[in-house]
Amino acid sequence: MPELPEVTALASFLTERASGLAVQRIDVVAFSALKTFDPPISALAGATVRGAERHGKFLAVKIGERYLVCHLSRGGWLQWRDTMPTTPAKPGRGPLALRVHLEGECGWDLTEAGTQKRLAVYVVQDPMEVPGIARLGPDALDPELDVATLAALLADRRKQIKGLLTEQTTIAGIGNAYSDEILHTAKLSPFKLTSSFTPEEVERLHAAIRTVLSDAVKRSVGQRAATLKEEKKTGLRVHRRTGEACPVCGDTIREVSFSDSALQYCPTCQTGGTPLADRRLSKFGIRT
Repeated sequence: MPELPEVTALASFLTERASGLAVQRIDVVAFSALKTFDPPISALAGATVRGAERHGKFLAVKIGERYLVCHLSRGGWLQWRDTMPTTPAKPGRGPLALRVHLEGECGWDLTEAGTQKRLAVYVVQDPMEVPGIARLGPDALDPELDVATLAALLADRRKQIKGLLTEQTTIAGIGNAYSDEILHTAKLSPFKLTSSFTPEEVERLHAAIRTVLSDAVKRSVGQRAATLKEEKKTGLRVHRRTGEACPVCGDTIREVSFSDSALQYCPTCQTGGTPLADRRLSKFGIRT
């Protein structure tokens, strides 16, 4: 799933490549992806791209006086094309969800892999009209999210820190991958309750949020859309590295699986050397 660094980079990439170009037409291939009908998506034809911006994990492209907003969800991605195909896209064929044709025969595709179709596209006058954006909490890299503000957010909830970090209404922009990286850097268990944080642990968490996300943004911005996924993978130290050695202490990176996701962590760095129970395996009598 694209998170804050990747969406920031995509917004920068589109601003550089598409700004000043007029939209010729937009083809909606997966009609379930379009969540708005007024104004119609055809209203963007003829308008000029004025830039792109990020709201949490939403990408908002300003076209004329309106915005084309998308949430790429788990399997979505943006693919830039220097030359657009001449044959019309057919609904129900492949991962293509939406195609934006710009003047000069270039443009971009929104695609979604997998069977769970959650990619969402909106045409609005203001990004705040998108319900998911209106509900966002403070951005993870907003300077106003200081240590004191983070401490208040944690103290106000009794929830495992892994879940709170990925809760967009509390802190915007962090998903499954970077929450694993942040907690590893902060040396905190993903299951630690937010109400139990000490002042020193809050400071570590705040520093880790800043460091991990800022470093990822620096690596991502300037990359082509086609190389962003690989850049993200190479920069991750624990996420999706189950069974590998922790780059900090050398212990084996472990995993806890859920019905539709998984988290990775280092026992030595984060849980005092004690592996966390993996409920998926525990029910079969398998110890992790």
